[in-house]
Amino acid sequence: MTNIEQFLQMVKESDNIVFFGGAGVSTESGIPDFRSVDGLYNQKYEYPPETILSHSFYIKYPEEFYRFYRDKMLCLDAEPNITHKKLAELEAAGKVKAVVTQNIDGLHQLAGSKRVLELHGSVHRNYCRKCGKGFDAEYVRDYPGKVPLCDACGGTIKPDVVLYEEGLDQQTLEDAVFYISHADMLIVGGTSLAVYPAAGLIDYYRGNKLVLINKSATPMDARADLLIQDGLGNVFSQIKC
Repeated sequence: MTNIEQFLQMVKESDNIVFFGGAGVSTESGIPDFRSVDGLYNQKYEYPPETILSHSFYIKYPEEFYRFYRDKMLCLDAEPNITHKKLAELEAAGKVKAVVTQNIDGLHQLAGSKRVLELHGSVHRNYCRKCGKGFDAEYVRDYPGKVPLCDACGGTIKPDVVLYEEGLDQQTLEDAVFYISHADMLIVGGTSLAVYPAAGLIDYYRGNKLVLINKSATPMDARADLLIQDGLGNVFSQIKC
């Protein structure tokens, strides 16, 4: 039995699956990841992406922050790929109980997934730091000035994404821990498992069907019950719901 056949058998036998995904889930939708050869970390900007995407940089240099953010983080024309779609189908079939994602693109919801725990927030939610009014991603993208301002009070708008130096939302973390600790199958896909505290969530899984799907090696490979070094699209396209 091949690794993928083994994976399909596990999916068939499980009815409490949690999927935990990273940037690799969305690269097949044309959204760049951070750490691969052509990822954002290897592109040349005046400052490194980690610096630009930090809270202190956003406060100090909002114009430069938004120039990078609009250019690289707002991928509003991206469409869900086969992995997003299959996860939504598996949820509709009662098999997937939650999707825990490090991505901020909203593609899981666009594909139809209902229970999506966004560890790092979403580009689709933005709020005024002064009065709290909410704005969608299109408002931020199309705002005529360099830094989007609130149309009610003139305050600066901040994306509801977790920047470097900021903590994760406590409720989202607790919900992720709940679903992962109760799962009979945990599928981890498209993540280097290098970003904490997100990567540490795997420690809460207590079952014996931990599947890691990633093109390159991760620090957790030895802990996997099943390791598949392949593209997510190739694996998920073989699932029949």
